[in-house]
Amino acid sequence: MTFATALILAFSLSMDSFAAALGTGACLRRPGLWEAVRVGACFGGVQLAMPLIGFALGLTFATVVQEVDHWIAFLLLLGVGGKMVWESLFGDDGEEDADRAGCGGRTALGPLMLTAVATSIDAAAVGVSLAVVDVDIVSVCLLIGAVTFGLSSGGVLMGRAAGPLLGRRAELIGGLGLVAIGVKILAEHTLWV
Repeated sequence: MTFATALILAFSLSMDSFAAALGTGACLRRPGLWEAVRVGACFGGVQLAMPLIGFALGLTFATVVQEVDHWIAFLLLLGVGGKMVWESLFGDDGEEDADRAGCGGRTALGPLMLTAVATSIDAAAVGVSLAVVDVDIVSVCLLIGAVTFGLSSGGVLMGRAAGPLLGRRAELIGGLGLVAIGVKILAEHTLWV
């Protein structure tokens, strides 16, 4: 695999993470550089690990993983995104709890990691397919992780600019965005295969 091909792959795989980070930045109260780096590190680290996991699984039993990966991603994104939508519509307006699904003072680690895993399931599927190709999997995974880190960190900071314009609707938009990503993944694997 050439560097250009690996770079295109890295950007393609990081788009879901970028979209989730953008939504996260929009619904946080004034996220700073540290929070952007924190979100980027979570998304980048998981995105780096998932192709390695997929590669190992691909060497063992590729067909089983490819049959269910889209359902796992869909259910995780539906859960996290659905909770954000619910809280934006029915949550206490005065709630200042920073442990909500991605909004408040900073992101809670649990929902952040769930979102990172959910947006990286496709990277595991790619890792499965890379198991049958002549590729330096470590270099490709490092590139995927680095690109995802950069785009996700930037997404949080870009979302910061959108947050004050959107107000409480930012959580609704972020949640709907996560659900839409899940539906897109499910549709790509079930309708257009």
